[in-house]
Amino acid sequence: MDIALVQDNNGKFDIAMDGHDLKVDQGLCTKVIISLFTDARAHDDDVLPSDDNDRRGHWADSYSSGIKGSRLWLLERAKETQQTLDDAKDYAAEALEWFLEEGIAQTVKVTTDWFAKGKIGIYIIITKGDGTTWSDSFTYELKAA
Repeated sequence: MDIALVQDNNGKFDIAMDGHDLKVDQGLCTKVIISLFTDARAHDDDVLPSDDNDRRGHWADSYSSGIKGSRLWLLERAKETQQTLDDAKDYAAEALEWFLEEGIAQTVKVTTDWFAKGKIGIYIIITKGDGTTWSDSFTYELKAA
């Protein structure tokens, strides 16, 4: 069980509330949000979007299994091209790979498209270990748009 997170119409995330109480997530949504929108450390050969040589990532990446985050942040200054969509799909699939490794999912399918100007739509379908499916969609906004 996780504290539930929600994405608003502006692409921002917040803790979901039920009156004065926190909502909880019994499913996969919060795990997917954290996986997609936590910055993973850039690979040595990744082109960074800024000149500050910040490879990002989280200090606990070296010590934890499971959620590692994604490299979607590398696209923050990308142009609206098919290559950007392909990279977003690859980064999202990579971020959700741990669902397969941990036996949470049998399959993870990711598709992407241009949701709106400067916004990538990320569509996820997960077939869970018990054969049921979970699906949701999210947006990632480019800063260059």
